[in-house]
Amino acid sequence: MRKSRRERGEGQLGCLIGLILLGIAVFVAWKMIPVKVKAAELRQTVVDEAKSAGTHSDDRIRAAILAKAKEDNLPVTENDVKIVRSLGEITVTVTYTIPIVFPGYTYNWHLEHEAKNPIF
Repeated sequence: MRKSRRERGEGQLGCLIGLILLGIAVFVAWKMIPVKVKAAELRQTVVDEAKSAGTHSDDRIRAAILAKAKEDNLPVTENDVKIVRSLGEITVTVTYTIPIVFPGYTYNWHLEHEAKNPIF
């Protein structure tokens, strides 16, 4: 009995499609991972500044967050940083949108970092 080409594993179309999908996944990761790392660094700065709210003024907190955003080339403006102090607690919220450009498409990634801490 003869085996068909498919049974012998000689079909290259599946391999080609798999390589194309792998290439697309690598390209998307190459574009997204650096932005994700920068966003995580900014989020950590927001958390750290909220923790030190007892010794830092709102202007100093805002300046530290904006400096980190500028260092990482993130599109954060002064209006994107909201600081609310109430009843022994501080809430720091940073909301911004990062445009990620792909061939033929721009994805606008909306991010919001919020940190709440008691003020000592």
